Amino acid sequence: MKCTRCHARATINLPSHNAAFCRACFLLYFCRQVERTITKEKMFTRDERVLVAVSGGKDSLALWDVLITQGYQTEGLYLDLGIDAYSSLSRQKAEHFARLHHVPLRIVPLAEEAVSVPVAARFTQRPPCAACGKMKRYFFDRYAQEGGFTVLATGHNLDDEAARLLANVLHWQMEYLAREKPVLHPTHPKFVRKVRPLYRMSELETAAYAFLRGIDYVIDECPHSHGASQLFYKEILNRIEAHMPGTKLTFVQEFLRSAQSLFVAPDGSPPQECESCGMPAFAPLCSFCRLMHEVERKRRQNRDQSDTDSLPS
Repeated sequence: MKCTRCHARATINLPSHNAAFCRACFLLYFCRQVERTITKEKMFTRDERVLVAVSGGKDSLALWDVLITQGYQTEGLYLDLGIDAYSSLSRQKAEHFARLHHVPLRIVPLAEEAVSVPVAARFTQRPPCAACGKMKRYFFDRYAQEGGFTVLATGHNLDDEAARLLANVLHWQMEYLAREKPVLHPTHPKFVRKVRPLYRMSELETAAYAFLRGIDYVIDECPHSHGASQLFYKEILNRIEAHMPGTKLTFVQEFLRSAQSLFVAPDGSPPQECESCGMPAFAPLCSFCRLMHEVERKRRQNRDQSDTDSLPS
């Protein structure tokens, strides 16, 4: 198989694009696609400081690598979720990347700032992914705002976008469909613009980029992700993609081009400020503070029960 661009021996085959590339041409193709997405969607410019949410995985580190090589002003933000060996290894990968490229990385240990994800899930009896998502959104917004950033970039890829879109369409989640876009503009002064520069790049492409660039990333999935509905939707889409290459990209792009504007977020008052932490909220307390209050309440109940049980009969 020959490279579509230079006719040298191909390294990677992309059936969805009916193309194959050698190492050099694929890296060029990947960077150009990301740059084109940033420019077309007006995500950010080189004059803006970009906070990159990194997890230690291939997608976020591939995104950070592209932005660095393209000359953008970036800083990494890593949230240590406190998930035992998985978080420890993920943190090591993020720190190694930052040292190697001489770029700043801010580490936020959730166990010190609030509570770890496993603790939040245990005390609230919620799925770990639900608690994790709530805490991530809060700290992304908080540290972007405190750091004076205007934009937060995440490494969501095409597979992530297609799976989320499929789930929202199947359940007709109108509010989520209204927000299903690669650029989310802030609705409050303490929010920043949130962008997904990899939304057109498949998981295969980001993995290939990371491998060919020699990026050392954590390979294992989060141990709490087993059985997650997102993985189920990805599996379905992968089976369709195997029979009809390009389906994922067409699904996402055509939704954005033809249907996304039909979905409008429900009218409502703009977010106010949380009475506890001061971050934007649609209630007296933001969802993060409500979560923390619930954890603390359950902790007190457990302590009181333990004290009662320890009394002599």
